[in-house]
Amino acid sequence: METVLPFFEQVNFNFDKAAKYTNYSPGILNEIKACNSIYHMTFPLKRDDGTIETIHAWRAEHSHHKLPTKGGIRYSTLVNEDEIMALAALMTYKCAIMDVPFGGAKGGIQINIENYSVGELERITRRYTYELVNKNFIGPGIDVPAPDYGTGEREMAWILDTYNAMTPDKLEALACVTGKPVEQGGMSGRKEATGLGVYYGLREACSFEEDMKPLGYSTGLDGKTVVVQGFGNVGYHAAKFLQDGGAIVTGIAEYAGAIYNTRGLDIEKADSYRNKNGSVLNFPGARTMENPSEALEMECDILVPAALENQITSENVHRIKARIIAEAANGPVTPAAHDLLTKKGTLIIPDTYLNAGGVTVSYFEWLNNLSHVRLGRVGKRFQENSRKDFMTAIEKITGKKFPEDEVEQLMHGPEEKALVNSSLEDAMTVAYNEIRETRNRHGKDIDLRTASFIKAIDKIARSYMELGIFP
Repeated sequence: METVLPFFEQVNFNFDKAAKYTNYSPGILNEIKACNSIYHMTFPLKRDDGTIETIHAWRAEHSHHKLPTKGGIRYSTLVNEDEIMALAALMTYKCAIMDVPFGGAKGGIQINIENYSVGELERITRRYTYELVNKNFIGPGIDVPAPDYGTGEREMAWILDTYNAMTPDKLEALACVTGKPVEQGGMSGRKEATGLGVYYGLREACSFEEDMKPLGYSTGLDGKTVVVQGFGNVGYHAAKFLQDGGAIVTGIAEYAGAIYNTRGLDIEKADSYRNKNGSVLNFPGARTMENPSEALEMECDILVPAALENQITSENVHRIKARIIAEAANGPVTPAAHDLLTKKGTLIIPDTYLNAGGVTVSYFEWLNNLSHVRLGRVGKRFQENSRKDFMTAIEKITGKKFPEDEVEQLMHGPEEKALVNSSLEDAMTVAYNEIRETRNRHGKDIDLRTASFIKAIDKIARSYMELGIFP
């Protein structure tokens, strides 16, 4: 039986494994992996019925090699100090891998959101923000939160409003948090960014024949079967984009159980059914399983764990049938399970890369908030006029007119969402190729996770050296 290490130790285990392939001194390596700051707060909540409850919450800033630090806030009964430190560390490495100029951070509140009214959740969120402001743990150039498990645009709007009320920095205040509603400075495409990044990353990973051939697969996503564990924001969007990209989603798991159909599931219909009935269980045409963990063991080509950490361990690893595991969640595969899977040839696309779409688009939102100019607004009209002139020139040369129904489409300049998605696609593609090149440079003696940590260590170490902290 595997003794599952504390989450932060798991992250540092992977760090140490990769550090052996670098030439940096123990001093700089220890500085990189240490968690710089952790703030554990408790505060009272007056419930709607008048009773008083003590709330436990945390915010960790793992690395200050670049500022601000960046990371989401999760609401879950599983939140604890070790988890928050581990997730903050993963954010540091994600940002480095994606060339996003942030240090890593993470926050969490130890609650089950189902047990609280909207008013109570608002009071919890605002008091949490109050504590962060008081301790200088939030600000556009200090530490910028974002949504995570159990939070979304609503909570980010409450954070922004509380920050605005407590600080004099009105000009840059919008950049104190990302993942906000678009009407309050949010970014079009941010909500689906992590799931879309999973799709872009998987598509790129499946494009290399020399990596797919040993698995017995052809290149591309077309026809590959996918099981998604977790049907929240990340899981839903990953499933939707993978289905749109030609994959066949055969299984969906959520906290209450799982559904499976070898012929494939319609993701949008499953989502509508879930919204109407509160669960995907008993979705028409699918087999229902009461144990959601069974989803991990279903027949499929690609398994996408998009829930929480420690989902695949030495206890169930031998029952995993997928040849590709795409870590849409943070830390879903334990180190022991990871080694067993890689030994039998399973391709694991690591969380340090694959679920970095959210922080990448959060970076775009942060830049927009600081520049006070929405992405694509400058130059959009110029591009449209240039396209019109180009089309007119072609019509004069050929003596033929473009069909009217195509003119508007061809002339239309890029909207913000299209620019965001294109930039995310480029970032995910470039990052994967860098990781893969690092792996191949070591003669495939290492896996993609180790390669991703090597890339992160190298980029962070160079940042410290540029600051003159280390020789």
